[in-house]
Amino acid sequence: MHKGRLEAFSDGVIAIIITIMVLEMKVPHGVELAALTPLLPVFLSYVLSFVYVGIYWNNHHHLFQAVKHVTGSVLWANLHLLFWLSLLPFVTGWMGENHFAAVPVALYGGVLIMAAVAYTILVRALLACHEADSALARAIGPDTKGWISIVVYAAGILLACWLPWAAAALYASVALMWLVPDRRIEKALK
Repeated sequence: MHKGRLEAFSDGVIAIIITIMVLEMKVPHGVELAALTPLLPVFLSYVLSFVYVGIYWNNHHHLFQAVKHVTGSVLWANLHLLFWLSLLPFVTGWMGENHFAAVPVALYGGVLIMAAVAYTILVRALLACHEADSALARAIGPDTKGWISIVVYAAGILLACWLPWAAAALYASVALMWLVPDRRIEKALK
């Protein structure tokens, strides 16, 4: 199967996720700058989630540059990833509205870890339908950053019970680690 429809569908879903997240931010009733202060946790959670969705979109785009074709298992693996990403608006809103309380921060980390696992499954499904010496296979190699991310998310989920802001800082550190797109694919395609 050709990969174009999968990419177009994924781009559309990701655009909708970002739109839903921004629509969840409510406009304050006051006209002075102080009216924005209570919205700071909501805004911070939005920024973190926007960055995460952008990272997934960017890496998904880079990944599919090396993909020649897709199979049914790739389609399902991609839907699995989109499912977890589609939960980001909910957990983002809950975390922001509750000022980074323990349970919402832990659940936010749960969605992040599941999205990371889903991305790993997508990569494995793509590798399974390409030759062992394909550009994709050469580019992927050991996914050190991916495994580090999963470990940090797990630590953040546990830390959220006692220090939710520190857990959110761990989630942000993973986002910082991924701000630069995965360059393995660009190198393999040159």
